Amino acid sequence: MDARRTIVLVDDLRSFVDGRRAEVARSSAAGVELLDRYRDRRLDELWLDHDLGGDDTIWPVVEVLERAAFDRCPFDVGVINVHSANPAAAAKLAQVLRRWGYRVRVASGSTDVGYLDGLPLS
Repeated sequence: MDARRTIVLVDDLRSFVDGRRAEVARSSAAGVELLDRYRDRRLDELWLDHDLGGDDTIWPVVEVLERAAFDRCPFDVGVINVHSANPAAAAKLAQVLRRWGYRVRVASGSTDVGYLDGLPLS
């Protein structure tokens, strides 16, 4: 993996199992804050989980992406990977983000993200 690639992962429990470098947000609020830091910078990959623990979901992050596209200033993202284990939510996320012109790959069940030894990675 090229160390210069910019990758952001928004997931409450999982991380990349291959140890790739990424900035990680564990809640939607942290995801919005992290995304704001990339407002004028290229993101090679953005990985989104839907269910973020308790009542928290990825929708506040998606709303930031939508608003930017609506304002004709979409985020510069190579690909958005939706890796949610919730298939209905993953399909809805992909539909919404594609509508705004983002390149989306549904990666539910991806082995790229997971837990080591059955425990969440920090």
